[in-house]
Amino acid sequence: MAENVFVSRHPLVLDRLTSLRDRATPTPAFRKLVHDLAQFLFVEAASDLELTTTQVTTPITTCGGHRLKGSIGLVPILRAGLGMAESILEMMPDAQVWHLGLCRDHRTLQPIAYYNKLNEQSKLDVVFVVDPMLATGGSAIAAIDELKKWGMGRIKFLGLIAAPEGVAAMQRQHPDVPLHLGVVDSHLNEVGYIVPGLGDAGDRQFGTRTE
Repeated sequence: MAENVFVSRHPLVLDRLTSLRDRATPTPAFRKLVHDLAQFLFVEAASDLELTTTQVTTPITTCGGHRLKGSIGLVPILRAGLGMAESILEMMPDAQVWHLGLCRDHRTLQPIAYYNKLNEQSKLDVVFVVDPMLATGGSAIAAIDELKKWGMGRIKFLGLIAAPEGVAAMQRQHPDVPLHLGVVDSHLNEVGYIVPGLGDAGDRQFGTRTE
């Protein structure tokens, strides 16, 4: 893997990824797994956030401490990224959330933008783009294109499961954007799904599977 591709080897991530893949995992449990995995990956991805020093008073005395420095943004790619963003917000309640709606044309496998709430006031020091699946990479690339157009600060991508094709596409188009991933799978099938993957992350989170 390239130096800016970080694939977690944490035992808690590996354990939950196995349950996430299981087709027998019901929707409520699936949502909780996405929640947990997003928090684990965010902790790893946030390890280089800037800090400022401060002083606090404990019940005993005063001591030095640290506070996070700068503004943090979350950009969930709708709709599958919503569960990840909500989970991270529990840890970072002051983070700003900017939604991007992108869906995939199942014929061309290209992203189609249908919702964008970014504006010229969206100035942030660090932006985390979150989407459970990095398949072809089209949606993530389109999202980051928009973020750079609006002059966003540092950008990182968080995904639970990726295909090597998506990783390679991101590396070509946005080599400056670190990828923080739960796992990189084998390949994409003929209709653009990750193998072995977990199926459609949006359908499984929101209970809209028809089979």
